[in-house]
Amino acid sequence: MKISTKGRYAVRVMLDLALHNSGEHIKVKQIAERQGISEKYLEQIISVLNKAGYVKSTRGAQGGYRIAGDPHSYTVGMILRLTEGSLCPVACLEDEVNECERCDTCETLGVWKELNAAINRVVDGVTIGDLMERRKAREGVVDYSI
Repeated sequence: MKISTKGRYAVRVMLDLALHNSGEHIKVKQIAERQGISEKYLEQIISVLNKAGYVKSTRGAQGGYRIAGDPHSYTVGMILRLTEGSLCPVACLEDEVNECERCDTCETLGVWKELNAAINRVVDGVTIGDLMERRKAREGVVDYSI
């Protein structure tokens, strides 16, 4: 499994919106410049995030985007599933019931289930809020608002 640029950029955009959340809407151009993403590609990504309700948009001269909710309410897994679809390492695990005719005799199925569980544990265990805290810690920023 390989995460596409769309998935990686979507996580970066959500983090950018969270880090720069002053209550004001942020223009695509500002995000694109900070993240090194073309405006055209960024608009496609942010459209997906907007349709899902992860960001809020406002049109007009003062328009732009902002994160819709608490950064701790958005996991990396939520964002990746939105942009990438299934994160399952094999197709037979994508449905709730394994329809594979070999699932009862497949010696490798256990490995794929463990890998799937590990992937989900990691991406669902990290929120945009956690990434904000990591950024602030790396930059030595002390948050006195807590």
